[in-house]
Amino acid sequence: MTVGTGVISGASVDIDRATVDELEAATVESQREGVDRLLSAPAVEEAYVLQTCNRVEAYVVTSDGPEGRAALDVFFEGVPDDVLVELGHEESLRHLMRVAAGLESIVVGEDQILGQVSTAYEDALAAGGIGRILEAGVTKAVHVGERARTETAINEGSVSLASAAVKLVDEEVGVDGADALVVGAGEMGRLAAQSLATRVDHLYVANRTAERAEHLADTVDADATVVDLDEVAEAVAEATVVVTATGSPDYVFDKSTVAGSGETFVVDIAQPRDVPTTVTELPGVTVRDLDALKTVTDENRAQRAEAATVVEEMIDVEFERLLAQYKRKRADRVISAMYESAERVKAQEVETAVGKADLDAGQREVVEAMADAIVNQLLAAPTKSLRDAAEQDDWSTINTALQLFDPEFGGDESESDGVESDEIPEHIRDQMPDAVFDQLSDD
Repeated sequence: MTVGTGVISGASVDIDRATVDELEAATVESQREGVDRLLSAPAVEEAYVLQTCNRVEAYVVTSDGPEGRAALDVFFEGVPDDVLVELGHEESLRHLMRVAAGLESIVVGEDQILGQVSTAYEDALAAGGIGRILEAGVTKAVHVGERARTETAINEGSVSLASAAVKLVDEEVGVDGADALVVGAGEMGRLAAQSLATRVDHLYVANRTAERAEHLADTVDADATVVDLDEVAEAVAEATVVVTATGSPDYVFDKSTVAGSGETFVVDIAQPRDVPTTVTELPGVTVRDLDALKTVTDENRAQRAEAATVVEEMIDVEFERLLAQYKRKRADRVISAMYESAERVKAQEVETAVGKADLDAGQREVVEAMADAIVNQLLAAPTKSLRDAAEQDDWSTINTALQLFDPEFGGDESESDGVESDEIPEHIRDQMPDAVFDQLSDD
């Protein structure tokens, strides 16, 4: 294993390549449960799972690429190879930035994905899946996502998957003057309700938790009625338009829910699906899912092409910064070990000299200052050489230096991810030239 390194391996299934059924096959019970599964593989040191209505992605850190790919193959077992995109170390880092920036979303630039990336980070952190390598990668992706939305027009108009669903309804059957039902009071349900509210005659809101449904009904600008999820069939009978977006692992609808409801247009943007495909066998019932939304969002992609180009350029710059950050951290451990080793020798020799010469406090201070100056001058060139070696991916030199200066190198690999500047002991920091410590502290 190279010094302070782990290799990120990633794999992604999204609605651009996969059908809804294939995406459903990749879905796990929860992001945290997915991280737990990945961490159960002996080779996996860190893990991160991102699961939304239109993508399932997993990332692991292992000592080498083949081990990571093997763990992900088990995780995505049952998913066809032609829809599973495998990502190497650098590909994973760049892809995460693109996802957080909204470039990989069905609706380009949508804001919800940035929060979802952050929530997935919190889930992975709680499961013990985030170490120094994924910490840097995911937080950088979130940073890029925030910059994309504040510095470009990528999210102009605050579009979302839910608004795309309403646009699809409007194009196929019309929204104005209809009675509509929104099932699910989460983020997507809220956005769908807001998109429908000003255009429908009456809005029904159903959710497993009544309080959330009531809150949503109170906040939208519409004549709204809250419906218990167990009695949703009654609302379906009244509504001609249904948008469903729950987080339920099971179907919320079945044939009996929609039977006898007459002309009903359903858009199911839940993942896994809320509505089984058999419902389409009923007369007068039309069901559209994520597959159908692909065509609706083509116009959105064209409108945001210019902003997307700006975001791509931003990602290029931030990606190079991230790679440099990783390299600096890998060199930092060696530099810290080198200074610690020199500090031990210096302290021993100063004590010996002071003891033999019977120096007073002032004389001791002069000797210590001279010793510090000698150490700093001797280590200045090796410090620069080690940073240059890291920049050039010369890990042979880095490994050799660690073997010389770090007595624990090759022992506990759990500590081999590199040393942050704030992990360098204070007494060692005090001996470093300011320029060296400033470099170690630089992002």
